[in-house]
Amino acid sequence: MPAPQDGPLLDDAAGRLIRPYTVSNGRTRPSTGFDLLSLVMATGIEPDIPLGPEHTVALGLCEGPMSVAEVAAHLRLPAVVTKVLLSDLVDCGAVTAHAPAFHDTPTDRSLLEAVLDGLRRQL
Repeated sequence: MPAPQDGPLLDDAAGRLIRPYTVSNGRTRPSTGFDLLSLVMATGIEPDIPLGPEHTVALGLCEGPMSVAEVAAHLRLPAVVTKVLLSDLVDCGAVTAHAPAFHDTPTDRSLLEAVLDGLRRQL
């Protein structure tokens, strides 16, 4: 029986019950250009196409802005499969996708040193 926190598509003993290529109907290329840092967010528009369970879970995750990488981690799917699922949701208007915002200002050296120091303490 699947664990409640894992959802209906995972089983503690068996692992994933549906193979990733089945989730994306064998597609490996999303129709929308994403990178792992692209932010996706639900629009509130109900999809006019029937959604699979993974689409429904992904849409629920996108209630607030979430990166493609985070959605993939929550779904426990490879990033390329998640990108295909999210592109389906973009195509039907259920989510929007935006490239991450990068600032033109250089990163503060003291911030980088603090991050490096923190990483060294973790090792």
